[in-house]
Amino acid sequence: MVKKEYQAKPKNEKKSAKAIAKNQPVSTKYATELCREMKNKKLSNVEKRLQRIIEKKEFLPLRTYNKKVAHRKGDSVSGVKSGRFPEKLCKITTTLLESVKANADFKGLDSENLLITHCFASRGFGRRSVQPKGHISGKRRRSKSTHIEVIVTEAK
Repeated sequence: MVKKEYQAKPKNEKKSAKAIAKNQPVSTKYATELCREMKNKKLSNVEKRLQRIIEKKEFLPLRTYNKKVAHRKGDSVSGVKSGRFPEKLCKITTTLLESVKANADFKGLDSENLLITHCFASRGFGRRSVQPKGHISGKRRRSKSTHIEVIVTEAK
C-alpha cells in the first residue's frame, strides 16, 4: 500500500518538522523496535547511537520480537539483554534523520535542540517474485518493505 498521510499530527506545526521514508527494504519488526527506542530522545543522541549500532559496539534491544535471539555480552539495554545489529535499517534511518534535520533547518528551528516526538513504522508494499528452482513450479516470495516516519519538535 502507498503511504499517503502521517500517523500522528504535531501539536505545534511551526515548532516541528517531519520526514518519511517509503517502501524501504528493511524488516518491519526491527523498524518497530528501533522506533520504540528512538521515541522521546534527542536527535543528536539517537544519531550517535545508530552509528554505534552500525559499528557493532552497541546492540538494538529486542523486546517484542525476540524469539530465538541470543543474549549479548555486557549490561542490559532498556531492560533487555537480547538484541541484534540491523546495519541496513540503521543506515536508512540515519538518512531519514538527516532529512528531518534538513527540514527543521529549512523551517528555522534550532537543530541542536530537536526532540523526536513521534516515530512509527508500518508495513510497506510487498513486491512478489518467483524463485525459479523446484520441479514444476517455483516458490513465490515476497520482498520486505517498510514505511518509517519521524516527527521532531524543538525542545525548550
